[in-house]
Amino acid sequence: MQKLVLASNNAGKVKEFQALLAPLHFEVIPQGALGIPSAEEPFHTFVENALAKARHASSASGLPALADDSGICAHALDGRPGVYSARYAGEYANDAANNQKLITELSNRSDRSAHYVCALVFINSADDPNPLIVEASWHGIIVDQAKGSNGFGYDPHFFLPELGKTAAELDPAQKNLISHRGQALRELIRQLQARF
Repeated sequence: MQKLVLASNNAGKVKEFQALLAPLHFEVIPQGALGIPSAEEPFHTFVENALAKARHASSASGLPALADDSGICAHALDGRPGVYSARYAGEYANDAANNQKLITELSNRSDRSAHYVCALVFINSADDPNPLIVEASWHGIIVDQAKGSNGFGYDPHFFLPELGKTAAELDPAQKNLISHRGQALRELIRQLQARF
């Protein structure tokens, strides 16, 4: 098993990545288990922030690293909240406050379309000149009324017209098949299998 540091301490993400990467003989270790603090995310794109997190984790651990950056982009708001999705209503905001701010800003807009983005970056070393970068999107519409109790973040307000449900109303297995993160993970695994 090759050790790989995950630039995240999110327990759900750690478990998901561990299960998906085990067949490729990667032992996924969360950065917190190695005493590595979270990296700064100063950039305006998901890819740049994911790359910064991966380089930070790899530099501190000396191991290959995997990082993701994700969020939601509302078309009528020029892509906001974008990379600020987790802290849209403030540095220490919760999901409810972030959702309320998004709903308020879209209240007088006719275009409610939005998409989730997930950027994944895998690097062999902190200075890897050829990082493996995968990006995927998931399209839907922002609705005012929250529905569903699965998922997190903007999921209760992210409506999927083709399914007639919000992301928070989906069974977790179904969500993982079609979500931005699920799409990006499958493509990353395909490329890792080709590379290794």
